[in-house]
Amino acid sequence: MRVVVTGATGYIGGYVCRRLLADGHEVIGLSREPAAKPLARVRSVKGDVITGAGLADAVKGADALIHLVGVIAEKRGATFQQVHVDGTRNVVAAARAAGVCRLVHMSALGARSDGRSAYQRTKAEAEELVRGSGLPYTIMRPSLVFGEGDAFFGGSLKELVTLPPVVPVVGSGEYPFRPIWAEDVATAFSRALTLAATVEREFDLAGPTEYTLRELLTMIRDLLRPGKPLIGVPLPLMRLGIQLFKLLPRPPITEDQFLMLLAGNTGDPEPAASVLELELARLEQHLPQVLGVA
Repeated sequence: MRVVVTGATGYIGGYVCRRLLADGHEVIGLSREPAAKPLARVRSVKGDVITGAGLADAVKGADALIHLVGVIAEKRGATFQQVHVDGTRNVVAAARAAGVCRLVHMSALGARSDGRSAYQRTKAEAEELVRGSGLPYTIMRPSLVFGEGDAFFGGSLKELVTLPPVVPVVGSGEYPFRPIWAEDVATAFSRALTLAATVEREFDLAGPTEYTLRELLTMIRDLLRPGKPLIGVPLPLMRLGIQLFKLLPRPPITEDQFLMLLAGNTGDPEPAASVLELELARLEQHLPQVLGVA
């Protein structure tokens, strides 16, 4: 199949493009900026889902479209509304106009119209646009995705463990998560293109094991700074810190991310694993590699 991938130069985009190529697809990668290290055999095209620029040319003659573009923090010109909602509306319109016969859309675990965070609410709004598109669609809702180059395990949590004199734990630290290996996510997207059982279906992409935030920090601590104490940070103090962080040009955590952290991020991995025939990898198998200590 000829497959257009939006957000092809992003973290998950790289995994998805490589998997598509391995599965024999022709891949057209659409992104706002060229990749620092372009993938061989991926035809790169410039486009902007927010404005719609370049979309029509990119999807012309395509069989399928995988829409991956999303942001975890807002910035000027790329708000949740602009990226998740306006961007998805433009992608759907371009796919319909081009007669694309398959749309696989990346949402997020926890997306819902009454979500506590704007991220969750706009992701839910984008899902409604996909459902109403008239296209044969599949919606994927990944949990935290771990892999080489990820910004959460290899970035935020690693820094929490290595930079302060102690390891700070938000509140009780008992918030549940089911992280999923990036290769498993990529496999799910690729297989959805050709499996009839995935049409007009929605799947939670979650890992095989549930961990609390405290357990995740402990695992990383044991690999990087054995014996370093974990110290709980009361929620009122965290909320005060979140307000102060707003004064920084690049806050370490936003209010939206804090709300999602408190809600946890977990789901049932079985439906996706069964339909898409996924052999889900455990975090422990790849965490040293993700942290750069393998």
